Amino acid sequence: MSQPPVATGGVPLARLFAMALRDFVTGLHERLAARGYPEARSSHGFVLLSARGGGITMVDVAELLGVTKQAASKTVEGLCAAGYLRRVPHPSDGRARLLVVSERGAAFLAAVEDIYAELEAEWAGLLGRDRVEALRGDLEVALRARHGGPLPQLRPT
Repeated sequence: MSQPPVATGGVPLARLFAMALRDFVTGLHERLAARGYPEARSSHGFVLLSARGGGITMVDVAELLGVTKQAASKTVEGLCAAGYLRRVPHPSDGRARLLVVSERGAAFLAAVEDIYAELEAEWAGLLGRDRVEALRGDLEVALRARHGGPLPQLRPT
């Protein structure tokens, strides 16, 4: 069975996605600053989410962010200085240090999740909860189909 044609003539979907993402990110950072995280940057979230799963190395950070080890080191130093990450001995490499999320980092990630829930609730207030959930489901279906099943890894651009 063929798919119906996609309607054209409105604002391109890619532009609306970009606008919505910018709106969410701006709202997130405004609210994080109000909750005591004024130094938060988008790259911080990517690093902390990756480290949350048991820790990451400096090489992992560089690869994740698509930057040099020197640039990754600068980001990590900032995250450690702000109290979001801490260094611990690597369990299998005596020369390496593992970066793990600190208590402040865990609180930061919890604040991010709370704020995302608030922002989604605002959209639900405008569109209705069922429409927001349908949008979430439709986006997940489309992304899984385009990427062979699993959702693609979210990386900074």
